[in-house]
Amino acid sequence: MQARDIMVSPVVTVGPHASVQQVAKILLERRISAVPVVDPDSKVLGIVSEGDLMHRAASGTERTYSWWLGWLTGDAELATDYVRSHSAKVQDIMTRDVATALPETSLNDIAKLLEERQIKRVPIVNGEGQLVGIVSRSNLLQAIASAKPKLEVSLPDAAIRRRFFDELKNQPWAHTLNVNATV
Repeated sequence: MQARDIMVSPVVTVGPHASVQQVAKILLERRISAVPVVDPDSKVLGIVSEGDLMHRAASGTERTYSWWLGWLTGDAELATDYVRSHSAKVQDIMTRDVATALPETSLNDIAKLLEERQIKRVPIVNGEGQLVGIVSRSNLLQAIASAKPKLEVSLPDAAIRRRFFDELKNQPWAHTLNVNATV
């Protein structure tokens, strides 16, 4: 299966000048956990997730630093955190380094990308970089839940045993020399 087979389309998006409050409302109303930020040509500029909204001055959840941690962290990081917690515009808080994939990307590659980047969703873009869909972890779970079983139980026992051993022979970790199976 490919990303195009499970992606959600059309995608709820916002522009870079949307307000942080508008994004919070969209996330709540649509029951989603992130929105891609796109330009007028639907090219992905960034993404805003619930995690980007966790430490906000408006909710009293902005990060506080002890004097020694502030000293170790440095002024640049403290200033960045201040802007992220106080800014009213999406362009100031969005994650800019967004991992994207093409519609032809295999689900295996999507799963690897989610795991390696420790992210929860991947925007799907066409060859021109325009957003055409999004794949989240839950979309992968839906693919698993709706998958047909690989093995038909209506087969005779001998056929099931043969398929089992044929599959094991293709696995580099399986040492079938001294293995027996009863079906």
